[in-house]
Amino acid sequence: MRSEEIRQAFLDYFASRGHQVVKSSPLVPEDDPTLLFTNAGMVQFKRVFLQQERRPYMRATSCQKCLRAGGKHNDLENVGRTARHHTFFEMLGNFSFGDYFKREAIQMAWELLTEGFRLPKERLWVSVHYRDEEAKRLWLEIAGLPEERIVPLGDEDNFWAMGETGPCGPCSEIIIDQGEEVGCGEPTCGVGCDCDRYLELWNLVFMQFERTEDGRLQPLPKPCIDTGMGLERIAAVLQGAKSNYDTDLFSDVIARIEEVSGLRYGEDQRKDVSIRVVADHSRAIAFLIADGVLPSNEGRGYVLRRIIRRASRHGRLLGIDRPFLVEIIEGVREKMAEVYPELIGARKVIEEVTLREEERFGETLDRGLQLLAEEIEALKERGEKALPGEVVFRLYDTYGFPVDLTEEVTREEGLSLDMEGFHRQMEEQRRRGKESWRWEAPERERLWRVLEEEGICSAFVGYERLEVEGEVLRLLKGGQPVPEVSAGEEVELVVDLTPFYPEAGGQVGD
Repeated sequence: MRSEEIRQAFLDYFASRGHQVVKSSPLVPEDDPTLLFTNAGMVQFKRVFLQQERRPYMRATSCQKCLRAGGKHNDLENVGRTARHHTFFEMLGNFSFGDYFKREAIQMAWELLTEGFRLPKERLWVSVHYRDEEAKRLWLEIAGLPEERIVPLGDEDNFWAMGETGPCGPCSEIIIDQGEEVGCGEPTCGVGCDCDRYLELWNLVFMQFERTEDGRLQPLPKPCIDTGMGLERIAAVLQGAKSNYDTDLFSDVIARIEEVSGLRYGEDQRKDVSIRVVADHSRAIAFLIADGVLPSNEGRGYVLRRIIRRASRHGRLLGIDRPFLVEIIEGVREKMAEVYPELIGARKVIEEVTLREEERFGETLDRGLQLLAEEIEALKERGEKALPGEVVFRLYDTYGFPVDLTEEVTREEGLSLDMEGFHRQMEEQRRRGKESWRWEAPERERLWRVLEEEGICSAFVGYERLEVEGEVLRLLKGGQPVPEVSAGEEVELVVDLTPFYPEAGGQVGD
């Protein structure tokens, strides 16, 4: 089955069983400051589960856009290195708000997998919470599973909570055995192992308790159901692929990367990592910008900036020495716009923002990678294992090379960073900056007053535009106006228009 058919079959199955099909919410959660991004299907129903909102339906099903690249659920560093990790992914789910509970949830999940998707029953296992005897009994009764294929696990694996307090409950995971050939080969390999043999497919969460502030579990008057299954995973299983990247969800995008780079996927393991990173990150970039996120130095915007820069860097590893991500993102749009039309409406802004960010970072990336390669070579010649903090700081402060990229490159070389030394350098810089400002502030204030009296000031337009053409009104060198400057001199510019935010209102300056 193609991914489009799988997605539709899932939604149709639950719609035929009384569920309201609810369209995906944006990647930026609405009215939920606790989350950086929507990272699960239940996020848009959180207020319903908390009984803070009522909907005209008691059953729902959705295919939700999700992103995990920051905070607790941070998959960014593993992307490209495994068959399963992604930043952007789609989560199929069905939900009950006090309507049906464990029996019906287990019955429908088992029926869809074994009859709808025709997965072989003999390859399916389930995990249950070790105290959830009801779930174990239902799996024995409904699925007819032998007891040895029902695996009890503890709180860490099979108990879900919305937070420190609030709705929570045991969960049950449906797992498929992919065969010994994809396992780790260890005698202890089984359900719960980190290898790919026992693949977690579908998580059924039974919200039956409320955790109070003193830690007690009180039964909920109306238990709820929250389930989630990654579209990429079920697509890999149904398409006989050992990696999510071998499914039709990624094949067109990878073909574009091959075309742009002149390389073939599957011929070089290290290059394959970079191809997977670019394929994954291109999807995340397109959907984040379509949902209103723009690159910045904090919060969601910083995550987007990191993703663009990481994709750009892996493009360099593929031999692509020019901005190229817009070409790859076009493949994402062609594949997914029918399901997510926002990719069409936001096409122009996606292309403009991505190209601008990639162009800005390109020169920094090339220079930083060259300097870092030289430092790593010298480090290895000395037989050392940690990149000194002052080197990390110099790359960051002088050349604008991000610390997270320095960390990624050094890790690939089997080295570590002296982060304590880096933080010492940062503190020293802050101290010097404060000292400098203490002495310069009065003189600067007098200078600004003089300029203001002459009618020379900058108009801030950053809320409307990220780029603007302005006129240079004054050149300042050493705090004094000068008519001209030469190459290599350090000066301040006073312009008539600026998109740069000043250090004010509790926000760090641009």
